[in-house]
Amino acid sequence: MTDDGARVLVVDDDEALTDVYAAWLAERYAVETATTGEAALETLDERVDVVLLDRRMPGLSGEEVLDRIRRAGYDCRVAMVTGVRPSTDVVELGFDEYLVKPVEQSELHDVVDTLLDRATYDDRLQELYSLASKRALLESEAEDGDVELDESYQEVVARIQELRDRIDDTVDGFGFDDFRVAFRDVPDANCRVD
Repeated sequence: MTDDGARVLVVDDDEALTDVYAAWLAERYAVETATTGEAALETLDERVDVVLLDRRMPGLSGEEVLDRIRRAGYDCRVAMVTGVRPSTDVVELGFDEYLVKPVEQSELHDVVDTLLDRATYDDRLQELYSLASKRALLESEAEDGDVELDESYQEVVARIQELRDRIDDTVDGFGFDDFRVAFRDVPDANCRVD
C-alpha cells in the first residue's frame, strides 16, 4: 500500500543500490528507478513527488539532472543521496535535502516523508527549509573540520533571516480568524473546535 499515491524516483548509477532503495520504499510509495541521468529525465514527469538523486554519475551528473529539473519547472522535491561530502558549493544547488551515503532505510523514509510534507508549503517556506537544511549541513561539516564557512554560508544565513522576517510579517498581519483557519488541525471525531 502506498502513501496517498506518492511517487518517488530513485536515481543512482549503482543498479544494486537503486534496487535496494526501491525495495525499502515500495511498501509506502510508488517507486521508479533510473541508473543514468538521461534515463531519470526520460522517466520524470509531473506525477513524481520526490526524487532521490545521486550527485556523481557518469554522463549526465546528478547536479546537471537537478539543474534541468528546476529549469523545467517540475514541482517535485529533490534529495541528493550521495557519497560526495558537501562543501560550500552546495549553496548553489537547488536540492531540498542532502544525505551522505551510506544511508539506512529509516533515513530514506524520513527524508521522503519530510519532503512530501514540505510539498504542501508555499514557495517561501519551502525555500526556508531548503536553506536551513544547507546551513545545518555546512555547519556540521565545519564542525568536523571538513569545510570552512565562507561568504556563501553567510549569504544562506542572511537569506534565512530575510525569509523568517517576511513569514513573521505575514503571520503578524493575520487576524484571529485568519490565523485559526491557516494553522488549525483538521478536527477528528474526538476533538471540538471552539
